[in-house]
Formats: sequence, C-alpha cells, structure tokens
Amino acid sequence: MVVIRLARGGSKKRPFYNIVATDSRNRRDGRFNERIGFYNPMASGAALRLSINEASLNAWVANGAQMSDTVARLYKEFKKAAAPAA
Repeated sequence: MVVIRLARGGSKKRPFYNIVATDSRNRRDGRFNERIGFYNPMASGAALRLSINEASLNAWVANGAQMSDTVARLYKEFKKAAAPAA
C-alpha cells in the first residue's frame, strides 16, 4: 500500500521533513516514489514552514494512497492558510 508520510532529514536537534509518497514497507527515510513537499518545524522569520504540491498529493490520494495522521493534520493546516481571508 502506498502511504504519504514524513521522511526526516536535517541534523541533530534541527529536524526537517520531506513529505513523500512511498510503499508502506519501505523505511521511514528510505526509498520513495515522489517528494510531494516539505515541513520545516524550525522555520523562523521569512523562512517557509510548510509547502505541499496539492495536485500531486490529490493524484496519489485518488489512486488509493493513504495519508499518515501527521500529514493529514499538516495538509489541513496548509489548506486553511491558503484559503483567502473573507
């Protein structure tokens, strides 16, 4: 089964996560099919904290990929931030 999850990068005490589509049997930071975006929890100032390629994510989900709980939460946050203020 294909899952959309976080793959950790960065150095010790400075995490950086790639949002990737991968087979559920692969290691967390191992082989993946496609990089969909990134999440930088340490971002400050003008640095971008979260970026997701929505078209790619929606294509994977349409083909049966499952999002992890964390990615689903981040995607919800991304959609809320991208929505125009009314």
